[in-house]
Amino acid sequence: MENSSTESLKHEACAYIDRIADELIEASHQIHEHPELNYAEHFAHDLLTDAIERQGHAVDRGAYDIPTAFHASAGVQGGPTVAVFCEYDALPEVGHACGHNVIAAAGLGAGLAAATVAERLGGRVVLFGSPAEEGGGGKIRMAKRGALNGIDAAMMVHPADSDLVRMDAIAIETLTVRYEGLAAHAAAAPWAGRNALDAAVLGYQAVAALRQHIQPSERLHGIFTKGGTKANIVPHEAEMIWYVRSPTMDGLEPLKQRVLSCLEAGAVATGCSCHVEWDDQPYSDMIDNGPLVASYVQNAAAVGRTVVDPRATGRAVVGSTDMGNISYLVPSIHPMIKVAGTGTAIHTLDFASWARGEHGDRAVIDGAKIMAMTTIDYWADETLRNATSAAFAAR
Repeated sequence: MENSSTESLKHEACAYIDRIADELIEASHQIHEHPELNYAEHFAHDLLTDAIERQGHAVDRGAYDIPTAFHASAGVQGGPTVAVFCEYDALPEVGHACGHNVIAAAGLGAGLAAATVAERLGGRVVLFGSPAEEGGGGKIRMAKRGALNGIDAAMMVHPADSDLVRMDAIAIETLTVRYEGLAAHAAAAPWAGRNALDAAVLGYQAVAALRQHIQPSERLHGIFTKGGTKANIVPHEAEMIWYVRSPTMDGLEPLKQRVLSCLEAGAVATGCSCHVEWDDQPYSDMIDNGPLVASYVQNAAAVGRTVVDPRATGRAVVGSTDMGNISYLVPSIHPMIKVAGTGTAIHTLDFASWARGEHGDRAVIDGAKIMAMTTIDYWADETLRNATSAAFAAR
């Protein structure tokens, strides 16, 4: 049960966020203006760690042997420990079209604010800088290297066009397929060649045919990354990258085998060879912790946001995240916070513009406050902690 003391500490944490609001928003803007790809987020890493140090906290830069990861903590060692994750990598060509600048700044504010009251509640907050969410699996590498040791619960917020309790984060594994054929002069002796591009095209078409016979909740999408160098040379090399997605890790395995059969068929039909390399860091589906989500929803209402269940509205945000892997290890939440006009899809230039605008700025401050207050609830309420643990055990 919430009491006046807890409420007072929440007000104190929110007042702290208001005092540093300009710095948080500027951090969001700066990261947005300096988009960096997987494991190359040096500007964002330095900006965020500098901000943590300015607020008087020690920070481990380049944590877990990852140059653009960081770790900072405050509070009572051994107390109930909540991790807040910052993401800050961008996408090729469209920059921060996933709004990771908002995630980074909101996480920064939440962690710093929670740190101001942690000792009085006997709790501990850990602020993680996790690079390479867009396909690089930064959180997975961090977890494998001990980042989650001693963590009791974890959270982050992700931008969207609505305030939602969850994202439909489904499992994903990436594969690279390479075809090898035999080069020949395409006019003088085409019969002497074995066309690797044809193999790739046939493999692509086979996967396209497969799409009509998979579950509506499953996803297959790929691109060509190599297909020859000159039109009058029979291509001896071709390459594609594919994303294979299914609602759960269990469903992912049989789907992978079906995709592999399609891709190999292209090689058989053209007399080429086929080499497939699966990513060694598949992303798991996200298991959102119900009691923690309920606390988040209540605290969101306190800052004027109504958070809804996408299953009730029929407007889910579907994607994949390495936060799903974290949710298999500790109780976790990954709510969506509105930064864009309704119907604006993430991973688009329109969304990138919204993430740098007034709504994105508001999401930075509101997201920081909601996560800080949810962290305070977790520390102050033993019933919530027990319910969180029970839900995780029953997942």
